[in-house]
Amino acid sequence: MEYVEIEVRAKSVDLAVEAAMKELEVADRDELEVHVITEPVKGFLGMGGEDAVVRVKRRPARKRRGRGRSKSEDSPQSRNKNDKNRQQDRSKGGKNGSKRQDKQPQKGKSGGKHVRTESTVSDERPTLSLDEQADVAREFLEGLVEAYGLEGSVSTSLDDDVIIVDVEGTQTEAMVGVRGTVRSAIHELTRTVLQRYSKETARIRLDIAGYAERRRKALSIYAEQLIEQLMDEGGEIMLEPMSPADRKVIHDAAAEHDNVTSYSEGEPPRRYVVLSVTGDDSSEEE
Repeated sequence: MEYVEIEVRAKSVDLAVEAAMKELEVADRDELEVHVITEPVKGFLGMGGEDAVVRVKRRPARKRRGRGRSKSEDSPQSRNKNDKNRQQDRSKGGKNGSKRQDKQPQKGKSGGKHVRTESTVSDERPTLSLDEQADVAREFLEGLVEAYGLEGSVSTSLDDDVIIVDVEGTQTEAMVGVRGTVRSAIHELTRTVLQRYSKETARIRLDIAGYAERRRKALSIYAEQLIEQLMDEGGEIMLEPMSPADRKVIHDAAAEHDNVTSYSEGEPPRRYVVLSVTGDDSSEEE
C-alpha cells in the first residue's frame, strides 16, 4: 500500500493538521501520523512570527492477531507434549523439520514506498491601499513607542507611492541608536509588519526625532568638504561603507559639481561611495 506523506504550513499545529486532513480526505485525526517539524513562533507586536510546519501521513492498517487459546493448550501436559514434539522435529532435521526460517517481508513495487508532497495554506492576505498601509505603520509605531515607555507622537503622509512616517518627541531619541542603527532596525520591522498584513507593500521613509534630516545635512557638509579637497588634490576619495540613504546624499552632493563624479562599489552592507575628478562636464548618479 502506498502511504502519502505531506508537509503542511499554517499558523498553528492544529490548523496544519486540519489542512492535512482535508488534503488526505481523512475524517478522524487518529488515522494520521503527525510529526511536528517546526513549532509556531509568536511575533513581537503582531510581526516577525513563524508558522508551524508538520509532516503528516496515514497510519498503516493494523492486523489483529488472534490471542484466544484454549485451556488445554495452556496445561502442563500440553506444554510438555509440544516440547517433546519440537525436540523430535529438531533431531530429524528434515525438509519439514522445525528448521528456523526467518521470513523476510516482501516488498512490492509500491510496498512501503513514501511519496512526499508539499501542501501550503493559501495566502489570504488582502492588498491594502496606501492609506490603509499608512494606518498599519502608524499603529505599529505608536505601540512600539508605548512599549519603550517613551512620550512621542507618530504622523504619516504620502509622497506619490512612498509612505513618510515621522516619530517625534524628545524622548524618542532613544529609538535612534548609535549612527541610526536602532532606527534602521525599526524601519525593517515596520516593513515586515506591512508585509504581514498586505500582499503588496509600498516603500517607507521613516524618520525618528528628526535624525534623518540632521544626518542628511551633516553628510551634505561632509561631502562638500571632501569635494573641495578632491578638486585641490585630484585623484579619488573612497568613503566608508554607508546605507543606501546616506550614499544617495553623497551622490546628490557630487552631482552639483560638473567636474566631480561619484559611484558605488562593494556589496551590502559594505557598499561604499568613491568620489573622483572627471576633468570634464560629465557626472554620474547612482
